[in-house]
Amino acid sequence: MSKKKNFRVEENETIDDCLERMKRKGYMPVRRIEKPLFEERKENGETIHVPIGREIVFEGRIMA
Repeated sequence: MSKKKNFRVEENETIDDCLERMKRKGYMPVRRIEKPLFEERKENGETIHVPIGREIVFEGRIMA
């Protein structure tokens, strides 16, 4: 069994829900990673990147 695993905060799930899911599976969060999500749009012939949200991932380690 792996000692590390990543847990993504799913759509319609709160951060607390994700942390509880980690705990139920026997993992403790050790790092939080946030990545912005962008969408490409064409405006006036130019391609622009518009922020549309963020992805939150927790790195978990197995609890002893």
